[in-house]
Amino acid sequence: MADQRTAPVTGFGVKPTLTGDLVVLRPVTADDVPALMPMFRDAEVARLTGSHGSSGGDEPDRARLHAWYATRGDQGDRLDLAVVERAGGAVVGEAVLNAWDRDNLSCGFRIALVPGAVGRGLGTEATRLILGHAFEDVGVHRVSLEVYAFNARARRVYEKVGFVAEGVLRDALLWRGERVDAAVMSILRPEWQRHGGHPDRRTRPAHPDRNRPARRTRPT
Repeated sequence: MADQRTAPVTGFGVKPTLTGDLVVLRPVTADDVPALMPMFRDAEVARLTGSHGSSGGDEPDRARLHAWYATRGDQGDRLDLAVVERAGGAVVGEAVLNAWDRDNLSCGFRIALVPGAVGRGLGTEATRLILGHAFEDVGVHRVSLEVYAFNARARRVYEKVGFVAEGVLRDALLWRGERVDAAVMSILRPEWQRHGGHPDRRTRPAHPDRNRPARRTRPT
């Protein structure tokens, strides 16, 4: 089937600010490291994301994290956005599009929140915001992710916004002596165009601003 593109393919060189009802996504910087430290310290976050280097109880390397986040704005093949809760303005996590494949118009996705920010709809809205940018602004065709079998909460969120399970990577993670499967999931641009991140509805809502940024700004 021919690929019917209606948006220019710009890649991730442009770093937008995406505004929803609950959260704002804006380019992450090194100044966000202190707010993100609880996420790097949390043993449960490390387990759910399969982050071996963060699971030993050692204090995260602030200098290394600072150097990493200081360069995120320079990367044209990925988009790293801080998740900022509108009520209070606190940075509560990050949402990332990575592994950009320009030839096939595909990329990966991941999101992580600090402890205490989970279960309040922040991650769901952040996911819809960044997917809306990927499909409607950048022109991405496919966004994919992997989620471990013991991370049922995350999988429910991904399914809620329209990700579809494609298969299983058996024994993909070795976590403290236990082998854990990972599900491969993806969402395609035609699917997003049909439901706007709400696959439970038969058609896309008449007010698309409820499913994508209410306001978008870009650096000049």
